[in-house]
Amino acid sequence: MASKLRFKVVDDAFKKRPVVVTAPAERPSAYFGKYVFTRQKMFKYLPTKVYRELCDVIDNGAPLNLAIADAVAEGMKQWAMELGATHYTHWFQPLTEGTAEKHDGFVEHDGKGGMVEEFEGKLLVQQEPDASSFPNGGIRSTFEARGYSAWDPTSPVFVIGDTLMIPTVFISYTGEALDFKAPLKKALYAIDKAATAVCRYFYPDVKKVNSNLGWEQEYFLVDESLYTARPDLMMTGRTLMGHDAAKNQQMDDHYFGSIPARVENFMRDIEIQALELGIPCKTRHNEVAPNQFELAPIYEETNLAVDHNMLMMAIMKRVARKHGFRCLLHEKPFKGINGSGKHNNWSLVTDTGVLLHAPGKTPMENLRFVTFIVETLKAVYDHNGLLKAAIMSATNAHRLGANEAPPAIISSFLGRTVSDLLDHVENSSDDEILSVAGKTVMHLDIPSIPELLIDNTDRNRTSPFAFTGNRFEFRAVGSEANCACAMLTLNTAVAEALTSFHQRVEALIAKGEAKESAILKVVREDIRYIRPIRFDGNGYSDEWKEEAAKRGLDCETSCPLIYDRYLDEASVQMFESQKVMTRLELKARNEIKWETYTKKIQIEARIFGDLCLNHIIPVVTKYQSVLIDNVHKLKEIFPAEKAARISANNLTLIEEISEHEQFIIEYVRRLIDARRIANRIESERERAISYHDNVAPLIEEIRYHVDKLEQIVDDELWPLPKYRELLFIN
Repeated sequence: MASKLRFKVVDDAFKKRPVVVTAPAERPSAYFGKYVFTRQKMFKYLPTKVYRELCDVIDNGAPLNLAIADAVAEGMKQWAMELGATHYTHWFQPLTEGTAEKHDGFVEHDGKGGMVEEFEGKLLVQQEPDASSFPNGGIRSTFEARGYSAWDPTSPVFVIGDTLMIPTVFISYTGEALDFKAPLKKALYAIDKAATAVCRYFYPDVKKVNSNLGWEQEYFLVDESLYTARPDLMMTGRTLMGHDAAKNQQMDDHYFGSIPARVENFMRDIEIQALELGIPCKTRHNEVAPNQFELAPIYEETNLAVDHNMLMMAIMKRVARKHGFRCLLHEKPFKGINGSGKHNNWSLVTDTGVLLHAPGKTPMENLRFVTFIVETLKAVYDHNGLLKAAIMSATNAHRLGANEAPPAIISSFLGRTVSDLLDHVENSSDDEILSVAGKTVMHLDIPSIPELLIDNTDRNRTSPFAFTGNRFEFRAVGSEANCACAMLTLNTAVAEALTSFHQRVEALIAKGEAKESAILKVVREDIRYIRPIRFDGNGYSDEWKEEAAKRGLDCETSCPLIYDRYLDEASVQMFESQKVMTRLELKARNEIKWETYTKKIQIEARIFGDLCLNHIIPVVTKYQSVLIDNVHKLKEIFPAEKAARISANNLTLIEEISEHEQFIIEYVRRLIDARRIANRIESERERAISYHDNVAPLIEEIRYHVDKLEQIVDDELWPLPKYRELLFIN
């Protein structure tokens, strides 16, 4: 029965015809932002005075004048209703892995027995979701339900289906942030303030510094019919058991290969929907592992980029089902092949240019480049453990350090050119001209191929935080993570470093030091200080792990223990000094992180035990009975000596199956007991540690034996779709 079901879903999957997606007749630029309340639409639907005031809020951070809220709400409603909208919602990012929304209609009584479509400013600016029903880390008791969502004017509203979506922050009744957006916006304000002050040493006219983010979203696609035949995939997002396929990624033939037709239709569909929602999709390609793909947009301001990534992940999941797929965002859905990350390309830009771009036209411009590189590295060095905590999760822990992703040690690759430059600055005299090599030219001995421009830095895929020309690539972020967690931590750390830099330079200037000399003195001091974080070698090597420990870098690999870094005094001081998060908010977030870790491993242990006892063992026992029956029948028809010789292989299989079977049964019981013991622990931290140390390892031990049985048991009987069926789209 199980085999018939398995082959039916496999057959159904491969017979599925591609869903053909027809792109709109217009060019993408014509329908880009179709469902977004852009400036052009704001100008059309808002009174001129209101439009100007709202632009001042968005561009310059001016306080939102509530007096204009009614006019803004009316304009939004008119625009949205012309697109067919009947509802509105405050769209926010609670401390879960997704977004949240509650839809309300544009409906009010008209006082005459009828109704009227209405949307007032107070409904736009503020709503009141239940703050006790979302993760809050103990900030709110169950009976203390009041919380607030507040409109974020800097992220444009948009329409999906019949609903006007309003990006908001989410805070508790007592003012603590209960989401990712509120502290992210505070971090972005902090980096703007600190970076602008330093930037004015070089460009006095600079008014604002923005943090930019370009995310690269990796993901897997599997056929939906196969997905629904795998309870582990459905419940946890990854396969808890499954032996390697004979062929997986070892030929490297999937990477950048021709995109399968069904997948290309899916990609085209999500790109159209994304472009209509103002998400500037740019890149799509096959990734290294089979069934793995990537998309990436053009860089955007960090707050908007985070919103777009959360929206994009929701679009991907929804559209995948339309095409007969399920989109897997788990960092490691399949053992033995590469997992998925979400590289966060981070940079700082002013209203005049990119601060990390080199070379400059003058020595002072090059000093600017060195200053911002060094202070970014100082931030990463000072808080390398905290940055690791910001990207660590129960799911990303499977991927980090697995010779496919950056190791669980934060270091920074700069490349030879920039490394040599920092060494030169450290050892040079003040009157030396500071120069930075730009792109060089490579000549190929092929007449028809033009010369190539070579960047001043290579790429190092083993580096968690690599400099790549005019930005840093934070490669360690996981594929299903909210980018805000990593970005608010990084931007706050850099803001702290730049604040300290500015204070030290000002102190020297106050003592009579020339500005350029003061800057160079502080930069040289910091270049010497940050040397331990600089590493251009192979981050996968055992030698680096030993060296990193000698350098004093955080080498902890236990996810629950890594979260402790949030409550280090240096971390608390950083967040509080930059007015991003308080000690109470950090404690609450850690409680949530520990609880989330526990629940993920708990769910995996439960579904794993169920699969073992209710799916695998019955099938294994049935196959074993077939072998035993065969041995008895051989003894009935052959002489004893010949029967023993013929049945020897079956007897060996019967014994091998019994050993695996007994191990699985015994250790599943141990798994259940370990879970029960952990569940009785009151402390969220200690419970998470118990799940990490005592529960998760048992899953891996048992899995070894299940995967061995998959190779032994009759393929027709095996109850779950195998890797060779899951990993290759036809």
